[in-house]
Order: sequence, then structure tokens, then C-alpha cells
Amino acid sequence: MNIAIIGASGTIGRRITEEALRRGHEVTAVLRNPNRMDTEHERLKKAEADVMDPSSLEKAIQGHDAVISAFGPKFGQEEELLAAARTIVEGTRRGGVSRLLIAGGAGSLIADSGVPLMDTPEFPEEIRPLARAHADAYEIYKECDLEWTYVSPAAIIEPGRRTGQFRIGMDRLVTDESGSSRISVEDYAVAIIDELDDPQFVKSRFTVAY
Repeated sequence: MNIAIIGASGTIGRRITEEALRRGHEVTAVLRNPNRMDTEHERLKKAEADVMDPSSLEKAIQGHDAVISAFGPKFGQEEELLAAARTIVEGTRRGGVSRLLIAGGAGSLIADSGVPLMDTPEFPEEIRPLARAHADAYEIYKECDLEWTYVSPAAIIEPGRRTGQFRIGMDRLVTDESGSSRISVEDYAVAIIDELDDPQFVKSRFTVAY
């Protein structure tokens, strides 16, 4: 499959790119600055595009079978997430691609207490604005006419091992027997490419955790 990955140079985007290449896909890394990504592979191309400019995204995305967005703003620039969501939807549509997968946030997942994770007392206050921005961006994707899938990570996601073993949920936070919710970036990437290869959650959200 020929896929375009927006934000391929980030922590999550790199792992998604590596997983896609591992499975034999043709990948175009869509980056504001292609020089930031030093990965080289015979099936990897790099395209320059601004995630805030639908015309440049349209050009970079044309001819692909699917788009994966791993775009994530810096702390303090949460408003970019909403603008990017609108632009990604428009650029993907204008580029003639119907399939869109989004590496999203976990804050809007429902915790065991019955409220969104981002509204629980233990949720870090400094991350709350970003979590709310992800939740608002999720609403934008839900309303679009593309074949979208929104993939929420566990409450804690960090670099680690690729095991290929995890549990899948829908709108509720997945926790283990001790109440912990974790996933490695590598296994999160596995889950996203699994969905690309064998769609199970078109026009819906799912989440993964150990």
C-alpha cells in the first residue's frame, strides 16, 4: 500500500513509519522540514508540506491509498491541533484520498469513574489543555466524510519494546489488573498499521493498552 504519514519525524510518527516499512508498504513522509528526518529506506520518500496549508498537503497526498496523521503540537501551541485537524481533512479530501487514520489523544477516553480521563483529579494539570485540544480535534474528525479511524493510546505512552501484544478497547480507557494504562510507542504503531492493513474501526475510535 502507498501511504502518506504526516508528522513522520516525531516520536510517534517515526515508529509508525518504521512499522509501515517493516510490513512492505511504500511510505511518503510528509514534513514541514524533510531535513529533520534522517531515516533512509528504498521504500521511503520525503515530501515537504505545511500541515496548516491544505494546498501543500493536497499536493503531497495525491496518489496515495491512505493518510496517517501523527501531527502533534508543542506544549503551549494547542490551538494548532484544531487548525491542523481541519486542514488535514481538507487536504486529504482534495488530494483524492478517502482513508485517514489519526494518532490521537487519550484524554477523552472514559475512565473507570465514568468521566473523561482528562477530567479526573489525578490527571496532570499541565497536560489538560493539550488533552482538551485533542478531544476537540476528535470531534472534527468525527464529523468529516472520510473513512477515518481515530486511535487513542493508553494513558501513558512512551518508547519501549515492540511486542505486538496488547488489548483493544473503544471509548473506555483500557487498564490492567492494577489499574495502570500503558502502551509503548512501538506497539501503538503496530496497532495503527494493523488497522491500516485490516480495517476494523472505520468511522470510529479505538484504543490500545497492555
